[in-house]
Amino acid sequence: MNYTLAPLVLIAFSLLFVLLGAWVLLRQKWVLQWLKGTAGLLLVVLAIYMSVFALNLYGYKEYAQEVSVATVSFRESGDQSFIATVTRTDGSAEDFRLKGDQWQLDARVIKWKMPFSLLGLKPGYQLDRIQGRYYALEDERSLERTVYSLHRDPVGLDVWLLAKEGWSLIIDARYGSAAYLPMADGALFEVNVGPTGLVARPMNGSAQQAISGWD
Repeated sequence: MNYTLAPLVLIAFSLLFVLLGAWVLLRQKWVLQWLKGTAGLLLVVLAIYMSVFALNLYGYKEYAQEVSVATVSFRESGDQSFIATVTRTDGSAEDFRLKGDQWQLDARVIKWKMPFSLLGLKPGYQLDRIQGRYYALEDERSLERTVYSLHRDPVGLDVWLLAKEGWSLIIDARYGSAAYLPMADGALFEVNVGPTGLVARPMNGSAQQAISGWD
């Protein structure tokens, strides 16, 4: 089950909970009125949560093994300043001006809990942010730092953040971060996501030379 079908399944469950909640709230012969109202309201709240959760899933892509999530290329634009072009797997590209000597790409990673994992749902990812960093600690403290968001804006609640803080019975959430790598003019890197997180690899001579020179 992929991330196109999974939200539809959750929305179907949310509609079912709405109907059950309405049925409980509208029954006139129920003896325990307080329990009736409480149960109905809980079902409605659960339906709303699952609907919001389902809508937030549309920003994620599934993966089973290591897969490519993006390529990142660099053009030098000044002293310790680079234009980073992030190209996603769907072909869309964005430019970001990064300050510093190194770069890092982060992703939001989710993993389904039981019993949802039994439905065949695979882990998912969503690119989260790209940032630059200075090699010298003094520069890092005093010079301009650049961090850019890459993730889709949450719908209603940030369910990934809630899950990361332990407030979800549906998913586990964590950060996937590639190691900091040097920026260089003309360098091209590929970023993959896998069981251990994000891995960035050099894709041309400029990137390989930058890594070799950094070591």
